[in-house]
Amino acid sequence: MTTSTRGSSSQRNKALPAVLVLEDGRTFRGRAYGAVGETFGEAVFSTGMTGYQETLTDPSYDRQIVVATAPQIGNTGWNDEDDESTRIWVSGYVVRDPARVPSNWRAKRSLDDELIAQGVVGISGIDTRALTRHLRERGSMRAGIFSGEVIAPEAELVERVKAQPQMKGASLYEEVATKEAYVVPAVGEKRFTVAAIDLGIKGMTPHRMAERGIEVHVLPATATAEDVYAVGPDGVFFSNGPGDPATADGPVALMSAVLERRTPLFGICFGNQILGRALGFGTYKLKYGHRGINQPVQDRTTGKVEVTAHNHGFAVDAPLDKVSDTKFGRAEVSHVCLNDDVVEGLRLLDQPAFSVQYHPEAAAGPHDAAYLFDRFVSLMEGQRA
Repeated sequence: MTTSTRGSSSQRNKALPAVLVLEDGRTFRGRAYGAVGETFGEAVFSTGMTGYQETLTDPSYDRQIVVATAPQIGNTGWNDEDDESTRIWVSGYVVRDPARVPSNWRAKRSLDDELIAQGVVGISGIDTRALTRHLRERGSMRAGIFSGEVIAPEAELVERVKAQPQMKGASLYEEVATKEAYVVPAVGEKRFTVAAIDLGIKGMTPHRMAERGIEVHVLPATATAEDVYAVGPDGVFFSNGPGDPATADGPVALMSAVLERRTPLFGICFGNQILGRALGFGTYKLKYGHRGINQPVQDRTTGKVEVTAHNHGFAVDAPLDKVSDTKFGRAEVSHVCLNDDVVEGLRLLDQPAFSVQYHPEAAAGPHDAAYLFDRFVSLMEGQRA
């Protein structure tokens, strides 16, 4: 939830006081950044040193107040090419040292001006290192940013924060997904058709498939099996998205229907959690999650280690040390995070289906995981043969 003062000049806003309030009572005082007003969400931190525009427009960050661990933010301004969706989705933004003047040949305006234009309340000038350490020790938690006239006594602000809903149990994927189906055409010769279920999809994801000759039909999160197979898909893709996967009964049922028909299947992030649930595994909330573009993951099928882009606060609870029997055949954990042994990928051994917990489209981020789109193409080639 955000209320803001739109149209204020960025210079005037920066002179206003602001305060970040966590649900456990800790507060951080700084200056207004972006729009002025109040906003609420789950406070999380992202370790990416670049790519703030892609982060802010990633639908997976819906209802989250994002803390940038990199101290300087806004150096490259804001352009009109790097958005991953049609709007900024974060509910608030926390930075230490915002750039006074952006410097990039593609920049159209400053980050501060864009936050104001879209009504995103932020705060700057606080010790983001101390805040990040606090969230690592105590875990992600509800928070609020207050600036200007809405600032009240701290005890009152803490109670307002504690009155907000938790992220656990939150069903958010439908509110960020497209309401109407659309098509991303293949680049060059069309080789395959894929039905992509939008649970909060980033724009670069269908683009990466289109680059491989795939015509991508992006369908709403409420799509049925009939909707999926009406497009004649060679494969089905389940996207990233926000919220608690335990609430996503509809997508789980749809994925089960796809698995029953043995159609090649690929899922990322939220889609990985949906596959986990469809296979009978549970999901759980991580203490502070993985968010950034520098997470080490091992592909257990090859032994290679990838540097990967992440944005997830939930994970699949599946055994790392054995092959599991499921109603769709044998399944195993294919990828694991080397920082904390969190499940980062699943694959079925008896039919063409796999998923990863991270973002192989790499917007922004490293390109180590781009091969996963080629793996999906190989599954569709094998099925066609």
